[in-house]
Amino acid sequence: MSSLSAIRIAQAATIASATLTVPTSGEGFFEITGELARFLQEVKARDGMLLLFLRHTSASLVIQENADPDVRVDLVTALDRLAPADAGWVHDVEGPDDMPAHVKAMLDGVTLHVPVAAGALCLGTWQGVYVAEHRRALHRREVILQFVGACGAQ
Repeated sequence: MSSLSAIRIAQAATIASATLTVPTSGEGFFEITGELARFLQEVKARDGMLLLFLRHTSASLVIQENADPDVRVDLVTALDRLAPADAGWVHDVEGPDDMPAHVKAMLDGVTLHVPVAAGALCLGTWQGVYVAEHRRALHRREVILQFVGACGAQ
C-alpha cells in the first residue's frame, strides 16, 4: 500500500533567475548539481521548484546516476547507437556529428524541473543533474535557472 508523507505548504512569492555557463570538452556528461545547489544557497531558497532550460539544440539536460562514471560512458554509447553519425543524414552543413546531436537532444530534452525542499534539491541518493554534450567540439552551453518558491531565513 502506498503512503503519503507529511504535506508541506509554501507560498511561491519569489522568482529568482540566473544563467549558468557550462564549458564542455566534447561529447559526454558534465555535472552541474553543485552549481545548482550554490544558486539555491545564494537566493536563500526554501521550498519551491528549480526550473532549468538549456538554450541549445545539440545538447540536453538529464538527471542520471552520479556514482559510477561507467554509466555515463555507456549512455554516450547508447545514444551513439540510436543516432549514429554515419546514418546518411541530409543535414550535414555543420559536420557529421551535428544532426545526430539534434536527435539526441530531442530524445533527452532541454528542460528539467526539480523540486526544492528546505533549500535542497530533492534528488535521489545517486542522482545528479548533467548537461549532456552531443557534439565532439568544445562548447559553452547556457542553462537558464529559475527558482520559483519561498526564499529567506528558515
